[in-house]
Amino acid sequence: MAEEQKPATTPPAPGGAAGAGAPTPKKGKKKTKKNVQTGIVYIQSTFNNTIITITDVSGNVLSWSSAGARGFKGSRKSTPFAAQVAAGDAAAKAMEHGLKNVSVLVKGPGAGRESALRALAAAGLKVSLIRDITPIPHNGCRPPKRRRV
Repeated sequence: MAEEQKPATTPPAPGGAAGAGAPTPKKGKKKTKKNVQTGIVYIQSTFNNTIITITDVSGNVLSWSSAGARGFKGSRKSTPFAAQVAAGDAAAKAMEHGLKNVSVLVKGPGAGRESALRALAAAGLKVSLIRDITPIPHNGCRPPKRRRV
């Protein structure tokens, strides 16, 4: 006559799958804090974006950031302020690993070169070397074909 109510908890299914419908927590790679004192900062500044990568002396990446990753879009990515924000973010992430002294390698013709460098120093990193590694075209690309009128 009356409807039967199911018990509040269901018994586990035979075979050991206790929560077959419930997702199991995935075990990802645990982030380890490295204890690195010195590192290398690569600033790649183009006309459209500024990318800052911080590595240890053997080349393993500690942190990176870019103007686009910090939420700037379009023409605002190429501004000195966007480069400053990106450099400060990358420096803060790298200082969590114990980074204190850095060498800076600057590459490219963009507007964010100087401001990214100043932001690294303002974040608390001691800059020991600044080097420009912008590639120089020794012969350039082939000129356009002469136009005959």
